[in-house]
Amino acid sequence: MGESNTNADEDLLLKEFFAEVSEVERENEVIRILSCFKLNPFEFMNLPFDSSPEDVKKQYRKLSLMVHPDKCKHPQAKEAFGALAKAQQQLLDQQERDYILSQVTAAKEEFRAKRKKQLKKDTASKLKSLVDEGKSEQQYEQSEEFQQELKLKVRELLTEQEWRRRKMSMRISEEEGRLKKDEEEQKEMWKRKREHEEQWEGTREQRVCFHCFFN
Repeated sequence: MGESNTNADEDLLLKEFFAEVSEVERENEVIRILSCFKLNPFEFMNLPFDSSPEDVKKQYRKLSLMVHPDKCKHPQAKEAFGALAKAQQQLLDQQERDYILSQVTAAKEEFRAKRKKQLKKDTASKLKSLVDEGKSEQQYEQSEEFQQELKLKVRELLTEQEWRRRKMSMRISEEEGRLKKDEEEQKEMWKRKREHEEQWEGTREQRVCFHCFFN
């Protein structure tokens, strides 16, 4: 009961807030959504990679109210609204979510290995990393600089994976096309053979008579 009341209160606050949002802000949000990297649903939702499914649901309620075609006059509001819905669906699907996060993990591991190698070579940098503003590795990875680099690296990895997927799909399609062509050629060959046999059988009587005539 308490949780239901809390959600109702949050929805009411959201509606009151967005009643005050200007049309310019709504249109800017549509533009932001439509300019997002297509393969990363976290970007559409404007959320960090460690966001929970509950965070996704809350953010969707907030942004969908902002760009809803009934409330936003931007000509592409419907498109932005649909992109948000798709992004939420992807992030609430465990398999889709795990795939995206696997690319995030791969990007982090690549950065960590690169940073470790760099610090081994540069003692001064290593010492600086230990004392600079008291930042630990974990704090560094939470910095705006690292998050931006991570975002770009994830884009790169997702693009590579999508390209591999498309190439594989293309090869499969080509192989299916080749097999289909072979199958059609086989059918045509058997069809011609059958027609030849039928034609040969149809002239059998004529051949027999012709043979009898000369014997």
